[in-house]
Amino acid sequence: MSRMSRPRRRLLAALAVLSGLGLVAASPATADTLYHEQYRPQFHFTPALNWMNDPNGLIHYKGRYHLFFQYNPSGNTWGNMSWGHAVSTDLVHWKQLPLAIPQDDQEMVFSGSVVLDKNNTTGFGSKTNPALVAVYTSAQKASGRQEQALAYSTDGGTTWKKYSGNPVLDIGSNNFRDPKVFWYAPTHSWLMAVSLADQHKISFYSSTDLKHWIHQSDFGPAGATGGVWECPDLFPLPVDGNPKKTKWVLAVNLNPGGIAGGSGAQYFVGQFDGKKFTSDDSGTYTPPSGTVIQDFESGSFGDWTATGNAFGSAPTTGAVDGQSPVTGFEGKAFANSFHGGDAFTGTLTSPEFTVTSNYINFKVGGGNHPHQPGAILGDEPTPTGEVLADFEGSTYSSPIGDWTATGDAFGTGPAQGTFPNQQQVSGYLGHGLVNSYLNGDATTGTLTSPVFTIDKKYLDFLIGGGYHAASSDAPTAVELVVDGKVVRSATGANAEALNWASWDLSDLQGKQAQLKVVDDDTGGWGHINLDQIVLSDTQAKPHSNQTGVNLLVDGKIVQSATGSDSEDLDWASFNTTAYKGKKVQIQIVDANTGSWGHVLADEFTAADKPALSALQRAHWLDHGADFYAANTWTDAPGGRRIMIAWMNNWNYGGNIPTSSWRSADTFPRRLSLRTVNGKAQLIQQPVGELKSLRTADTTVQPTTVTNGTTSLGLHGVTLELQAGLTAKTADRFGLDVRTGGGQRTRIGYDTTTGEVHLDRTASGATDFDLSFATVQRAPLALQGKPLRLHVLVDASSVEVYAQNASGEQVVLTDQIFPDPSSTGVDVFAEGGTAKLSRLKAWQLASIWK
Repeated sequence: MSRMSRPRRRLLAALAVLSGLGLVAASPATADTLYHEQYRPQFHFTPALNWMNDPNGLIHYKGRYHLFFQYNPSGNTWGNMSWGHAVSTDLVHWKQLPLAIPQDDQEMVFSGSVVLDKNNTTGFGSKTNPALVAVYTSAQKASGRQEQALAYSTDGGTTWKKYSGNPVLDIGSNNFRDPKVFWYAPTHSWLMAVSLADQHKISFYSSTDLKHWIHQSDFGPAGATGGVWECPDLFPLPVDGNPKKTKWVLAVNLNPGGIAGGSGAQYFVGQFDGKKFTSDDSGTYTPPSGTVIQDFESGSFGDWTATGNAFGSAPTTGAVDGQSPVTGFEGKAFANSFHGGDAFTGTLTSPEFTVTSNYINFKVGGGNHPHQPGAILGDEPTPTGEVLADFEGSTYSSPIGDWTATGDAFGTGPAQGTFPNQQQVSGYLGHGLVNSYLNGDATTGTLTSPVFTIDKKYLDFLIGGGYHAASSDAPTAVELVVDGKVVRSATGANAEALNWASWDLSDLQGKQAQLKVVDDDTGGWGHINLDQIVLSDTQAKPHSNQTGVNLLVDGKIVQSATGSDSEDLDWASFNTTAYKGKKVQIQIVDANTGSWGHVLADEFTAADKPALSALQRAHWLDHGADFYAANTWTDAPGGRRIMIAWMNNWNYGGNIPTSSWRSADTFPRRLSLRTVNGKAQLIQQPVGELKSLRTADTTVQPTTVTNGTTSLGLHGVTLELQAGLTAKTADRFGLDVRTGGGQRTRIGYDTTTGEVHLDRTASGATDFDLSFATVQRAPLALQGKPLRLHVLVDASSVEVYAQNASGEQVVLTDQIFPDPSSTGVDVFAEGGTAKLSRLKAWQLASIWK
């Protein structure tokens, strides 16, 4: 990752202030700098400077598409929420305008919508000059209450005035937000869809004047409910292009609980009568039938073996002492490791049995702590060797001398456990440890060891706290410094439980070194925990902190599933096709003593088809990790319904490695409804205006690849690709984009699972957050026919539109942060042969002039 010099940072800070006031008048050289930084998207909208999230107030008015957006006019992280503003005549080239609706001393201006009050129902304008009216969520700073409020513009959206009678809708809630308002002609009234976020409901209200609202109905909970519901949108679409056959689409964004983890956007298709939305999908589900392996209905664990004390002496019939109500289990009983609270650990293991089915289906709930390959289940012996520091004294003295502290994060000596307002710290040895949460995350500083000689192969230590890599602008990390250079670094995992880490120092034997503990972060998880630093000939291995269910073959974990930080059990599956005829075991594991440190499990069944979780059964606008707060334009010409979304994820949104600006929007998509397999499915395509950016084009001749990767001779940072591929005999096949220097982003299809996947694990910079280096998947049956791909590649994103021969479609959107030199495009096949039957590619011009 490149870094800017301090003088450059000061310049950007000054420009950020000016931008917030709408006063930036950059010279051509400065403009080039601002819009051509590393990772800056070249055909996706980004603000010139500072933080952006949800798109707001999307409306087409007098030949211009207006894009308002959640914006921090004062910095590159979330805060000071106001409405930024940009306009376009073609949905491609954008001009950022001055700040539209600023926060003030009383409120932040959260998400909402804009309508044209043609009939002057509000009285804000006139019939000859109707007002644009913004309906937004007023987030009260003093109380946290979220109320619906109005602002209006009579000069086409350039300047805005807040309504003196605000709020216009207040139900006394801190989770009531993101109104989408539109005119409903059949009742000659305004309609509002607004989120009851923590109840997983969308409320519908009506009004004749935008000022007085009447509650009509609620929709939900339904579909995916793993996190809060936000940013609803409701609109009609013709089915198969037939205007006489119209259905309504309700889009609901949620965080966390998205299909790819963190933020996500789902939709429902159904009917709306002006008062109530009814989904075509009833939400009922019957899992595949099969042979029950264990349902815990006998009143005992039977021949399953329990260790530890977390599971108690028998299955439970509901919540145990101190536990919230448990739902979703089958029958009367289930396995529950909350006995004694989250502090207890243990396992519950089946006897060996022979696999005879394609799947083992089961229900799982509790904590979201996945299995970590290489982790040890049980206590890991403390490594022996030379102890450099154990932090048991009242000062930072150690066997190798006194450590030196700067700043105010580390205090004058080691902590004695957990600080006030800190989650419970665990996993350290003895009584003392380094803990930079002193006075909270806002404090910063360093702690540096004396010089020592590296004379053993490994350096082992216990580490916890925040995950902010040494390469980030504000690290929370332990660094090994040799000859004035940082040669190793490690960080916590956004957890207060310390765990073993180890550095192989084979190449540094005999060198003089120092350890530097750095806390430069003042945000969430902006601290570090450290203990028991040992030079050793033994490599310490982390101990497992899993809460979940494992499939064991020859005693080794081959598949795993976990809960979602919920007391609701949901279906999961192990694909056992590869293990037919083999002996396996099922193991339920609780190795976690922290928050949500327990597991729930029930109804293990051998079946020929997989059971689908609520996440898998939900209808997703996008299966990628970076598609959130999706919303559509009002009054788009030609009756088009066009959607755009925030191309980021709340899991890591504030940590992505961009400077001067943070976050982009997806490229606008035109929506339609198509009948696929007897049901109306939402279909998305990039708006046709994309063609205006096409420059050089290339056609690749049909190419066959077997068990390898073939370069297609294409290069580009900004590309549009249209391709058709067929599996032939391959298990996996597809395209790699942004390749070079060991980097790639893989767009593939797995014939063994019937899924499209978008793999960014080797896409470039991924170390800024634990949850970033992931593979996203989406089901799409090919039935031996071609896979059609339409791919948009930009400086820091990939959008994949994948379709089968039946017209069924899935879309996946991911951010990536590759090196600028990684520009190649390859075709690949694994486990056999695949054919690229066609590929058309276009270089895309930059929208920033």
